Amino acid sequence: MLSSAPAGVLAEPAANLDPFTPAEIAALFAPLAGSRGALLAVSGGPDSVAMMLLAATWAETSKVKLAVATVDHGLREGSRREAEAVAAWAQALGLPHRILAWEGQKPTAAIQERAREARYDLLFGHAREIGAHHLLTAHHADDQAETILFRLLRGSGIAGLAGMPVAAEHAEIVHLRPFLAYSKEALIGVCTARRHAFFRDPSNENSSFARTRLRRLLPLLAEEGLTRQTLLRLGRRAARAESALAAFAEILRGSLQGVHRDGRFRAPIGHLRDVPEEIMLRFVAHEIEALGGKNVRLERLESLLEGLRGALRAGSSWRGTLGGMRLALDDGVLTIAAEKPRRRGIQSGVRDRAFPQAGDVDGRDPL
Repeated sequence: MLSSAPAGVLAEPAANLDPFTPAEIAALFAPLAGSRGALLAVSGGPDSVAMMLLAATWAETSKVKLAVATVDHGLREGSRREAEAVAAWAQALGLPHRILAWEGQKPTAAIQERAREARYDLLFGHAREIGAHHLLTAHHADDQAETILFRLLRGSGIAGLAGMPVAAEHAEIVHLRPFLAYSKEALIGVCTARRHAFFRDPSNENSSFARTRLRRLLPLLAEEGLTRQTLLRLGRRAARAESALAAFAEILRGSLQGVHRDGRFRAPIGHLRDVPEEIMLRFVAHEIEALGGKNVRLERLESLLEGLRGALRAGSSWRGTLGGMRLALDDGVLTIAAEKPRRRGIQSGVRDRAFPQAGDVDGRDPL
């Protein structure tokens, strides 16, 4: 461990025992058993530093190769120095480290969203480069509660309210969030107990960011009963419902005589006129995205489905476009294919997709 911290780093005094037992540490990283390698995303904040410390402890008795990466967004003074400090900490733990710089011109709007996209692009790219099978981030229970509330305020669907999953596959790399059941306080406790320094990100106090403003509302909401535990309970129940709905949508897709050929999808769906709307939403969204459709926003998908279901009930033909795809219903047969380049259809934004992939949309993961 480092006995002294570089400028800007807060070295916390030891005040309590390490809150994670050896058995808990083993359970946290058990999903890595047999992995060909894991990349730890460490920003230098207490959450990710604690993850690195615990992972290094676990690695002492494991054959899994660990590596560390820090993304330097270049958005504020001192970010490079902090990344270099993390590199020194990783080296002290015997872990290889790489600084990943976000190059090019920075955006002037939606900064956190664009920075998040850039960060994951860099991290997943580096994981592929070093042959890692897993990417670990230190999102915790407080992050999860904020994410659920953030999505709730934006009218998310069930998938969004389920929050961030513990594990999700992204282009053959598994993104793990092992600390979703633990509070931020517990992770700070790891740094405290081990007398390890960490950084505090000043952007967390910047009221121009929606999450910062939302975080300041949490104490008021808690007084009315909307506590962290209440939000986490909502997330668990939404995840349970999401799992059931996804299973029924999969059964529906499996029952269709659908054909994927030459970049298009065709299936007879005349008998689906009375299928519940939520299941139809998932079926249509899945096929649009399977063909490469992008940014399918829930409200626009709902509008599209209203027209499709009306045509099914009336036994009439119908046309629609969404996410760069054109949809046609003729004689009860649905066809989905990419639009011609000259006439792009409804173009969606990047928020509130109907059925978000892990850590990607519908409120986004916290920075």
